[in-house]
Amino acid sequence: MRNRSVTYLPGKYLPEVTFHALADPTRLAVLDLLRGEPRSVGQIAAAFPISRPAISKHLRQLHKARLVVPSRRGRQRFYRLNAEPLAAVDLWLERYRMFWAQNLSNLK
Repeated sequence: MRNRSVTYLPGKYLPEVTFHALADPTRLAVLDLLRGEPRSVGQIAAAFPISRPAISKHLRQLHKARLVVPSRRGRQRFYRLNAEPLAAVDLWLERYRMFWAQNLSNLK
């Protein structure tokens, strides 16, 4: 088994793959696009100036990070946003929000 890097949160682990998926601007834009409703791969690809195979690679990374959930309707594959991993990231970031809020108030 490969050694996988994780970030520890009390009671939870955030896989490195989640942060890797969120680090790319195109993948963030795909997540923004999926906030409203599930979309087909073709609809997602049409919103970007890159090739459909490139979008498929981004979707694979998002799926690997559990940030999107695929489903099939006939011959088309649709993706919807899964916000559960984002809640764990938000919880992790909360500690840093409190740190910066406290330090900024000390500067005043």
